[in-house]
This record gives sequence, C-alpha cells and structure tokens, in this order.
Amino acid sequence: MAQPTAPGQTASVRTTHYFPENLPTSIRHFINGEFVDSLGGATFDVLDPVSNQTYATAAAGQKEDIDLAVRAATDAFRNGPWPRMLPRARARVLNRIADAIEAQDARLAELECFDTGLPITQALGQAQRAAENFRFFADLIVAQTDDAFSVPGRQLNYVNRKPVGVAGLITPWNTPFMLESWKLAPALASGCTVVLKPAEFTPLSASLWAEIFRDAGVPEGVFNLVNGLGEEAGDALVKHPGVPLISFTGETTTGQTIYRNCAANLKGMSMELGGKSPAVVFADADLDAAIDSTLFGVFSLNGERCTAGSRILVERSIYDDFCERYAARAAHIVVGDPHDPATEVGALVHPEHYDKVMSYVEIGKGEGRLLAGGGRPEGLPDWLAGGNYVSPTVFADVAPSARIFQEEIFGPVVAITPFDTEEEALALANGVKYGLAAYIWTSTLERAHRFAQSVDSGMVWLNSHNVRDLRTPFGGVKASGLGHEGGYRSIDFYTEQQAVHITLGEVHTARFGAH
Repeated sequence: MAQPTAPGQTASVRTTHYFPENLPTSIRHFINGEFVDSLGGATFDVLDPVSNQTYATAAAGQKEDIDLAVRAATDAFRNGPWPRMLPRARARVLNRIADAIEAQDARLAELECFDTGLPITQALGQAQRAAENFRFFADLIVAQTDDAFSVPGRQLNYVNRKPVGVAGLITPWNTPFMLESWKLAPALASGCTVVLKPAEFTPLSASLWAEIFRDAGVPEGVFNLVNGLGEEAGDALVKHPGVPLISFTGETTTGQTIYRNCAANLKGMSMELGGKSPAVVFADADLDAAIDSTLFGVFSLNGERCTAGSRILVERSIYDDFCERYAARAAHIVVGDPHDPATEVGALVHPEHYDKVMSYVEIGKGEGRLLAGGGRPEGLPDWLAGGNYVSPTVFADVAPSARIFQEEIFGPVVAITPFDTEEEALALANGVKYGLAAYIWTSTLERAHRFAQSVDSGMVWLNSHNVRDLRTPFGGVKASGLGHEGGYRSIDFYTEQQAVHITLGEVHTARFGAH
C-alpha cells in the first residue's frame, strides 16, 4: 500500500473546552405538560464528544414511563382540541413554533454542536432547516385538497382525512433536532398527538421542544418526550398497543427488529434506514464541481449522514486525476474544535461509534490504497486529545467485494473505485444491499436520465449534492427503508383516508327475500 498524505489540518482558536452557558446537568422526560423523572428513578449518563466526559444524566425511560406518555397522548387525542382544530388554527401554532426556533437558532446550534460534535456552522444550518420544516407543513395543511368524484345524478364520492392517533417517533443522533422536526411537524400538522423517543447519545436539544411547544400554544398531552435506551424505551414504544404507527430513522438492523415488533399489532410504519450511496463521476463531468460535491457529500456532518456518497465510482480515463485531486483536498480538511467556525469536521458523536469507524479504517487498509487520513489527526491540542476524532480518510482501488465498499461506516471515510462502461458503473452502483441515494455527474443529458431511472435508490441527484425540495418524497429502497415521507406523503402517513359515498338518486338494489 502507498503511504497516505499528511493528516488533515486542525482547527484550534480557543485553548480550553467550550461549555455552553446554562447547560443542564439533568435531562428529564416531558409528559402531559410537565417535566418528570422516570417513575423508577432510572438514569443514564450523557457524554460530550470532545472530552468524552459525562456532562449530564438523563432520565432513562422504561415501559411504565412510555405507558404514562401514551396515556397522556391518547387522552389529548380523544378529548383535547388539537385533532379537531381547523387546519388554519393548527398552522398558526406551527408558524409560532418556527418563529421560536428561528429566534434561538444560535442557542440551538450551540447546544447541538456541544452534544453531537457537529461543526458549529453546520449545526446552525440544521436549526434553520428545522424551522423551515414547520413552516412548510403549516402551509401544506392549509393548502391540502382531497379527491372528490361525481357520477352525475347518481353519486358523489369524496375522501375524508382523519389523524391516525398517537404517533410514536424514534429519531437518530445525527443532526437530531432537525431530524426530530421532520417527524414532529407533519405529525402535529395532521392532528396527531405524539410520543418522541430521541436517541440516547444526543438528548440535549430534544429537551428544548417542550418549552417551544408550550409557548407556541400546543395543548398539554399533545407532545410527550421520553428519553432512554432503544432496547428499553424504544422497544416499549414500538410494542405499545395504544400507538398505531411508528416513524423510525436509524440503523437497518434496528429497523428490522422494529418491523417484526410492529407486525404483532399491524402498526403503520415508515422507516428510513442505512445507506451506502454511490456518487458516479463520468469523464464528461464538470470535474471541479464533482470534486467539491463529493467531498462535501461524505465529509460534511462528520460523515455521519445517511445519504453520504461514501462510494465514489469514477470513469477510468479520469480516475488517476480524480483520486490525486480528491485526496489532496481531503488532506487539507480542517478537523478540530466543533465550536470553531473554521472547523469542517468535528468530533464523532460517541466513543462507541468512534471505535466502530476506526475499526473500518483498519479494515480498509487491507482492502484499498490509502490516499489520505487513516487514523486520528495529528496536531490536535491537548484539550482535544480525548475526543472522538478521525481524519478524513480516502481509500482508492477498492474492490466491490470489500467490506468498506459494501457496509455502512457512517463516518468520514470514502471508497473510490474505477469503472470502464456505463453498464459496469450501474452494476457497481446497484451492487450493495442499500438503496437510499445516488449522485450522478455527467454532461450527457440522455445518460443522466437513463442512469437515474436505472439506479436502485429512492432519491437521485444529477450534477448536485444533497439539496432537497421539501415537497418531494424522502426514503429508500432495499435495506434503506420502508415507505416515504416528505410533502403530501407525510400527510398520507399520519392520516387515515376514509372514502365517503353519497347516493344522489333512487337506489336500485336487488330485493333479496322479497318473493
């Protein structure tokens, strides 16, 4: 194996670990309008990823805590005003939520940065996106229309939408506040009440929803939050008979377990799972733009993103040039203090996840040619030395059978593989169990559409990184998910569609038994 280039640049403006002001030392559940501890008193430690030290304890929800939250949500759904409010009235509340998020976006970003290790500039963008999600669904429910069919003089048929009931929402630890908004906004817009179980690695920003919703006028019991481990609180939520639908974002094997547990009660499910998305670069692509985009696509958000283009497939005639330029740029990505605006890659979320990513880095050294990274970054100051830092790592000449080609790493690690023909590129792109996203770079219009329609992925970007219109469906195929959310598809998921048939004229029915 060739030796890699020097590890990435490091950022360090401050000289001590940054702690946000008024950082809580205890994180509690929020049930029926009140902050509460677990009924049995169970807690778990929450670490910050820069020091890996415990900064807070969080209430660890158990079956009885989930049951209490579901009872509150059920009562609010059956007897409270929220499901019966006019769409415009609910939209006003959602817009007040968006106003509150925007008013404190710097604080939200500060807490998210501290809790997840995301660079501060990227965390700020996630807070602003969360506000936009609420504005979007506020507009959507007011503009919502439903089908009506007329048989002139005989019958009128129309669709009546009703909120399903208590929605169980289970969210991941990467960009947690924004991804929580993806589920909370359409669920609340549809008139559902909710029980949110955020990821145990990153409970800090989720606790902010309670005050935001209360101040915006969300009635008690409509929003409930139970912290805890997936195998305890998450499992109890999935299995609870009073929760008719589950929306889950997370890892594929966890999704398979949820699928099995939902089957017992025939629950509705929407699951966005893992990914190993290809970025396909043809020789006629705008190479500068493709390099910019593929670097951002796998190293932004610390590489902890489900849609990361972590397999780059490059046409052989430009392969060597691409690899050289890509590795040189990767080696100069700024790694360091997440609160430093110059930082481009921060600390991975948790030591367990850090160990997983580093194990794949070691596996990759036997499966590809290491061009950049390959370990911890050099030059970190002492106060960052205990953090979960991985240098942006680039492997070239990776075979399609390699584990780093086939398996989701969810960190700042990328595999580059050459191809000779469009047919080979398509086979490589489709040759994994996942199918979430794909990125295609070519200036040939016919090939762009032909390839996009043939690739096994729920979403495709042509000559672009991940820039998403909120009206479009979001979701994957194969092991990347079940169902789609986004736009009207989210409203479809959180509502029942009831067909109502009205006879307008005389009914001619066979008169059984009249003889």
